[in-house]
Amino acid sequence: MLAYLIRRLGASIALLFVMSLLVFIGVYAIGNPVDLLISPEADQQEVARAVAALGLDKPLWEQYSIFLQQALSGDFGRSFAFNTPAVELILQRLPATLELALAAMVIAILLGIPLGLYAGLKPDSWLAKTIMAGSIVGFSLPTFWVGLMLIMLFSVHLGWFPSSGRGATVEVFGMHWSFLTWDGIQHLLLPAFNLALFKLSLLVRLTRAGTREAVLQDYVKFARAKGLRMRRVVGVHILKNIMIPIVTVIGLEFGSVVAFSIVTETIFAWPGTGKLLIDSINVLDRPVVVAYLMVIVVLFIVINLVVDLLYSALDPRVRLSEATA
Repeated sequence: MLAYLIRRLGASIALLFVMSLLVFIGVYAIGNPVDLLISPEADQQEVARAVAALGLDKPLWEQYSIFLQQALSGDFGRSFAFNTPAVELILQRLPATLELALAAMVIAILLGIPLGLYAGLKPDSWLAKTIMAGSIVGFSLPTFWVGLMLIMLFSVHLGWFPSSGRGATVEVFGMHWSFLTWDGIQHLLLPAFNLALFKLSLLVRLTRAGTREAVLQDYVKFARAKGLRMRRVVGVHILKNIMIPIVTVIGLEFGSVVAFSIVTETIFAWPGTGKLLIDSINVLDRPVVVAYLMVIVVLFIVINLVVDLLYSALDPRVRLSEATA
C-alpha cells in the first residue's frame, strides 16, 4: 500500500506541473488586463507603468518561471483587481462553495441510492417506473432553468425559502459556515437541491443498473435460497458489491460540483468561488483565475487518490493486486 501511495503521489506531482503549464499558457495568452484596469484616457507612460507593475512586460516563459517559483511556496500572485493575494481571495470564498457542494452531494446520495435500489429490486412497479421517468427529467432540465423555477415557486409564490444570499453564518476554525444556523439552512436548501438534481438522477440510474445486474448473480440467488432476510441480502450482498462504481462517480461528481457550481452560485447569488471566478474573468484578473484552476486541479487529484484508497477498503481483490504489484 505504501509503494502504491508513493507512486500515486509522484504521478500527481508530475500532473500538477503539466497542468500548471497548460493553465498558465491558456490564461495568460488571452487578452490584456491593462485595457480593463486603467482608464482609456491614460497616456502611454501610465500604460507602461501599469504593465511593468503587473509583470506583464516580461516574456511569457519568464512570467511562467516566476509563477512556478512563487507557486511552490504557495504564492499565486496578487489579484490585479483587489490587490490582495489570489489564494487568500479563493480561500475566503472556498468554504461557501464546499458547503454548497457537500449539501448537494448529501442530498443526491441520501435520495439517489435508496431510490435506485428500489427501482432495481422492483423494476415493474409503478413507483419504480416513476422514479426512472423522474431521473430522465433530472438529466434533461438545464440547471439555470431549474434554479429560476425553484426561486419562482418556493421564494416568490410560496415564500418558504429566501431566493439569494447565504444567510447567517457561524465561524468555526476561522471559517464561516451557514449550515449551523436555521437561517443559513433555509438559504442553503434551494441552491443545494438545484445543484444536486443532475447528480441525483445519475446515482438513481447507476444504482438501479448495478442492482439489476447484482440480483442475477449466483451469490445473491444462493443467499436468498439460504433463507436470509431481504434486508441482509440487499445490505451485504447487493449494496456492497455495487458500491465501487458508485463511490467512483460520487468522488468525481463531487469534484465537478465544486468546479462547476458557477451557474447555481450566479443564479442564487451564493458568495462562493464560482461567482469570484466569473467576476475575475470579466476583468481578466489572471492570478485569481490561475489560482482557482490550480486549486481545482489539486482537489481532483486528492479526490481521485481518496477514491482509489476506498477501492481497497471496499474490495479485497484491489488490496491483493496492490500487494502483488
